[in-house]
Amino acid sequence: MSGIIGTIIFISALILVHEWGHFFAARFLGVRVEEFGFGFPPRVFSRMVRGVRYSLNLFPLGGFVRIFGERGEGERDPASFVSRPAHQRFVILAAGVAMNAVLAWVLFSVAAGMGLPQITDDAAPGVPVSVVGVAPVSPASAAGLKLGDQILEMRGGPMSLRIEREDDIRNFAEAYRGEEVVLVIRRGGAVGEVALTPRAAVPAGEGPIGIALGRIVVERIPWYLAPLVGAEALARSVAAIAGGIWELASRLATTGRPSGDVSGPVGILLFARDSGALGAAYFLQFIGVLSVNLALLNFLPIPALDGGRVLFLAIEKIRGRKVSPRVEDAAHTAGFVLLILLMIIITYHDIAKIW
Repeated sequence: MSGIIGTIIFISALILVHEWGHFFAARFLGVRVEEFGFGFPPRVFSRMVRGVRYSLNLFPLGGFVRIFGERGEGERDPASFVSRPAHQRFVILAAGVAMNAVLAWVLFSVAAGMGLPQITDDAAPGVPVSVVGVAPVSPASAAGLKLGDQILEMRGGPMSLRIEREDDIRNFAEAYRGEEVVLVIRRGGAVGEVALTPRAAVPAGEGPIGIALGRIVVERIPWYLAPLVGAEALARSVAAIAGGIWELASRLATTGRPSGDVSGPVGILLFARDSGALGAAYFLQFIGVLSVNLALLNFLPIPALDGGRVLFLAIEKIRGRKVSPRVEDAAHTAGFVLLILLMIIITYHDIAKIW
């Protein structure tokens, strides 16, 4: 539960950082900001400070910034967003994405300095075998095995085996298919027992228990190298997530269904619940990946997103005149509805995986 609450807080922070980027860029360029909201309406409390209304809203996930002129009003007012040249509007729109990228770099750098869990060689001496993955519908999932659990011993009938290698677990599970076995595990500082029954019929790509195994060690980076490692992690995350978005778009275009690897809010919260077992550094890295995800998704050329607004800027430059505010607003409304429908589909698949 604490992992899920922590993730909700961090996701809210990611959204606030994104909105603060828009806020800072608009203020820096002299565009009037009407409101900076913490959470989403209805409004609970607000206060005017230097011409900006800062509000606290009922639903605490994330926040928003309301900029004068973003819906086409005040075209002749120099403090209006719509009155500014295209390059200034682009800076304001892109500032949120830039802030999420900077935040991800900082999180990756801090995590590298703290020490990140790494899967090491199978033969590493003195390093216990750990669970590094749990299949959603499996004996391991039903028994409550979690990411990071260390398997110390297995018992079945009169047999008891101290675990030294990954193959010890695989072979024991194969030998006791369809029979109950007991796993002695270490989770955090506590040692306990988990009972489960290895499957007699094994799905393709999985084992009888439904876990991935590895030996986890913590690799710490010197503080003076951590920013470089953070930058490398940022570049890898951008490439991986961009590839995933392309694959998702391709599957939606060809089959009308998202990939089974795509997760929505439910999937993210469940993964966060398990990722905390690998320590604070791993959790920070996970939040950094979410920040990159938010940045790239927001810059897609889809109406209602920052990238959609940039798309209309590009159309304006090509046409030599602004798109009608009414047309652009209608496009953003339609894009928002489509995004909500996509989120519902992905959330449905998240829940279907659990059940």
